[in-house]
Formats: sequence, C-alpha cells, structure tokens
Amino acid sequence: MNKTKWIVAVTALLLIGGSAAVLLQFKAQQRLGQPGVKTRPLANSRNLQVVLPETVLDYTSEWLEQTDIVTNTLPPDTSYGSRRYTAPDNFSAQVTVVLMGSDRTSLHKPQFCLTGAGWAIDSNATREETVRVEQPQPYDLPVVKYVASRQVQQEGRTVEWRGIYVYWFVAEDAISATESGLERMWAMAHTLVTTGVLQRWAYISYFAVCPPGQETATYERLKKLIAASAPEFQLTPKPKTQVAATQP
Repeated sequence: MNKTKWIVAVTALLLIGGSAAVLLQFKAQQRLGQPGVKTRPLANSRNLQVVLPETVLDYTSEWLEQTDIVTNTLPPDTSYGSRRYTAPDNFSAQVTVVLMGSDRTSLHKPQFCLTGAGWAIDSNATREETVRVEQPQPYDLPVVKYVASRQVQQEGRTVEWRGIYVYWFVAEDAISATESGLERMWAMAHTLVTTGVLQRWAYISYFAVCPPGQETATYERLKKLIAASAPEFQLTPKPKTQVAATQP
C-alpha cells in the first residue's frame, strides 16, 4: 500500500471513530423530552399509558390491549393507548397512539401496520392533508391519509372492504405529517444536536373500514372524530393563554 492509500485509510478510520465518539457522547448526555400527549404511569412499570377519552361526541368506546406481536416487536420502553369508538349507527373507528421512549425505533413506518394486517395500500389515493381543529385554538392539523383495500371471505363469498387510515406524529411543541417522514427525522436530529433533548414523538392513527364507494363519507366522519377527540388527549399546540404566560 503506497503512502497516499495509507493516508486515505487512516483518515477514514479517524472519521469513523470520531463519528462514533460523537454519537456515544450525544447518547450519554441526551435527555428525553416530554410527550405531546396525555399520559399516566403504569403500576410496576417504567412505561406510561396514553390517556384517551372514553366518550367523544355521541361515540362510546372500549379500551383495546396491544397484541403480543406488537409488544414483542417494538422496543420495551414503548408506551401505548388504544380505543375503539362506536357511534349509535354502529360506525366505528380505532384510535391508536404509540409513544416512543429513549429508543426511537418505536416509530415504525405506518405502511407496516396496514400491510402486516393484510391491507393493500392504494398509492394513488395517498394524500397529505389537513384537518381543521378548533381547540385549544383554531389550527389546521397536518395528517397523512391512506386508502387501502382487503378481500375477506363472508358467507362463502369474497367481499372487498376499504380502509381509511389517517395518521400524524406529535411531540412537545411539534407536529409532523409527511409520507416520507423526513421532516420529523430532521426535527429530531436538529433538536438533539442543538439542545441535547431527544424529542419524545407519539405516532397517532385513526382507522375505519367501509364498503367500496363510501371512502369520502368515511373520511369526513373520521375528520369530525379527530377534530373532537384530538384536543382531549393531545397537548400540542398549547392554549394561547398558556403560550402567552410562558413568553418573556
């Protein structure tokens, strides 16, 4: 190996070693940020339970436990909250919140949730949209909407169902909803480097099933449910009075 190659090799090793040292230093010094959703402690656990409202509008709800495949796949410091909301006409939607701990791999790609359950995503119908929310102050909540399909056997025949899946991410003082996820990853990296705080993001999803042709109506009902329920458990954005009180 000539002198130039030796210099390149040594330089590469120094860069790799230096990068590893910086990452280890960040990990040792980082502080976990506050969640952007309401939580309460779980007995005999370091994890939390995300607090979702029992009733919203004219919906009742039931608490849903996480399956073993979820808890065994995601990091052990992941926290959860999940309810199925049902209206008087039997329209129902499942609301799930996955809250990361110090292990950011809790925030898996939303596509995995649907395809793992046998749903095929219609990429042409995927949209980045907003939902108007009036509380704690009027704002447009960014969301990503998926439309998916699945065929099931009912009474000896094949029936197609459509699924409307709406999701976004929230942390303390931050909301993100892009299909690529790059905005949230950049915000996490920037905050960690500049403040030493690892943002504690929560992944929020709303899911409802409908027959083909009812996608638009189902999405409209989900939007109304989101507008009414999200302020009950989401802490971002803060009320204007609270923001004014914390400003210098």
